[in-house]
Amino acid sequence: MRWIGVLLGCALAMSVLGTGNAARANTPGDFDYYVMALSWQPSWCAREGDARDADSCDARHDHGWVLHGLWPQYEDGWPEFCEVPRLQDPSRADSAQMVDIMGSGGLAWYQWRKHGRCTGLSGVEYYRTSRDAYDSVTRPPVFRQLPRSLEIPARVVEEAWLEANPELSADQITITCRDGYVAEARICLTKDLEPRRCGRDVIRDCTATVRMDPVR
Repeated sequence: MRWIGVLLGCALAMSVLGTGNAARANTPGDFDYYVMALSWQPSWCAREGDARDADSCDARHDHGWVLHGLWPQYEDGWPEFCEVPRLQDPSRADSAQMVDIMGSGGLAWYQWRKHGRCTGLSGVEYYRTSRDAYDSVTRPPVFRQLPRSLEIPARVVEEAWLEANPELSADQITITCRDGYVAEARICLTKDLEPRRCGRDVIRDCTATVRMDPVR
């Protein structure tokens, strides 16, 4: 029966794809593109940070969109916790210098340990690339002007990002939500930090109406 042949062909293709990903898994430098995750800090503070008494939630920092991480991706899936020589690790001072865009040196170190080691870059190079990626986009200024907490459709957040960054298209950015709050804007970039289409496992736009708190 023809349909059995089709099913077997699909199963074989998926098997080959899975074997290919397994063969390259967690090999430093072997990845297809980046996802840059930018968190709306007031949301994180409301959900978790305040309960931890996180210093990054103090109003003196004036955090809005902060860099959660720059994540190497496969077209389907991602590497993590790759093994690299310890000589490539950033110093504590290097991590501390990322506070202005990440909110925490501890977060910077964790992102290096989990994701950065898989890029094939040294720690210092990874932090530099992360900062270049952060600087490559315009954070929509409208969100820094919120007078109070708002309930808005998540698609409005994406539209604001697209308006502020005309070089982006809707399939190159996704907005996530968590616990009823706007969580992150995730932007897909080539290894040269140019916008590109997100993989199918990244394009998971939040479709809910969510809360967005103002910058503290």
